[in-house]
Amino acid sequence: MGKTPVIFHCDCNNFYASVELLEHPELKGLPVAVCGDPEGRHGIVLAKNEAAKALGIQTAETIWQAKRKCPDLRLLSPHRDRYRHFSKIINEIYQKYTDRVEPFGIDESWMDVTGTWPIFEKSPQALADRLRREVYSATGLTISVGVSFTKVLAKLGSDYKKPNATTVFSPDNWQELVWPLPVGNLLYVGKAAQKQLSLLGITTIGQLAQADPSLLEHSLGKLGADLSRSARGLDTDPVRLTGDRDPVKSVGNGLTFRKNLTTTQEIRSGLWALCDQVATRLRKHGLWAGAVQLTIKDTNLKAIQRQKQLPFSTQLSKELVKYSWELLEENWRVGVPIRMLTVTALNLTDQPFACQMSMFGDAPQPDEKRASLEKSLDAIRAKYGRSSIGMGSRLGNDLGLKGLEMDLDPEED
Repeated sequence: MGKTPVIFHCDCNNFYASVELLEHPELKGLPVAVCGDPEGRHGIVLAKNEAAKALGIQTAETIWQAKRKCPDLRLLSPHRDRYRHFSKIINEIYQKYTDRVEPFGIDESWMDVTGTWPIFEKSPQALADRLRREVYSATGLTISVGVSFTKVLAKLGSDYKKPNATTVFSPDNWQELVWPLPVGNLLYVGKAAQKQLSLLGITTIGQLAQADPSLLEHSLGKLGADLSRSARGLDTDPVRLTGDRDPVKSVGNGLTFRKNLTTTQEIRSGLWALCDQVATRLRKHGLWAGAVQLTIKDTNLKAIQRQKQLPFSTQLSKELVKYSWELLEENWRVGVPIRMLTVTALNLTDQPFACQMSMFGDAPQPDEKRASLEKSLDAIRAKYGRSSIGMGSRLGNDLGLKGLEMDLDPEED
């Protein structure tokens, strides 16, 4: 019989807010929230520190709601480049102790230290405590670590006690500690699944573990079977090798604009900005898009979503704009105010596919000159920064496109 797995889940505490407070030590201990520009209608709380959390400030609530709870709430703007910088440093620390480090978002990672922990410390808990000290020494940031024998239980452990704590769910104690917890604490139990489980009389992880697996699968499909195994400590999902990630299935960017888009020029400016970002990331991943998806949200927050298959694969912003615009013209009346747009590249491949041949010679063809131009833009941005060069349509407008690389909400699945 093999060794019992030893899996860590390391979670940076209040990551965005903690990173911002490194630049603002005078605010330490005061309630702080990281948010977008209220004037730009990005007025929601993206993250908060422990002091703000204690006052009931919640992620994703509007700034005015948060201010009603705490009039003295300090607001800081997000700096995603800093978050990526610190995430890289922290994950490099993890990689000193194992070759199996699997990021779960920018501020969380799993580690499989089954075969390596005895090299460094007398116990898995001692190694987890060592990691917490090392991360703090290198960055000034704290982490909480869950130690267990499955990924799901390790994740529960890092959430169990915060901030800056180590929690061990061992084969001997895990049922006593985990089963009384609300079922919503379990990884992948979202609101819809929680509601469905509630209809079955399941409100705790223990009740989920003791429920008939076939009933759960009948009610929730494959998710029900997966949740049953997780609640019973039977999750066998391995921690991936460092750098081994699921293939990217889609690349998208969305933006809520500073003002509603009503004219053709405003809409095209917005599409160009979004498609430029999507195309840049496609080239970064070495991917080509075979389809494009456009999501349009109006001022009442009602959204429509449409897709179009491309005649040939592309990684160019010019082509993404062309077909996104066609989708918009086919499904939207220009003049009806648009609050938000999202452009998503779909049907991704790591090699371009050729367009269908036409007996008349009129089939659309890839634009080689444009490809050369956009690759040159990538090189300039790599050397001088992502905002060093962009479309002229960003100049002189008040749509909130300045510094777009910080305002966009990226999607990668």
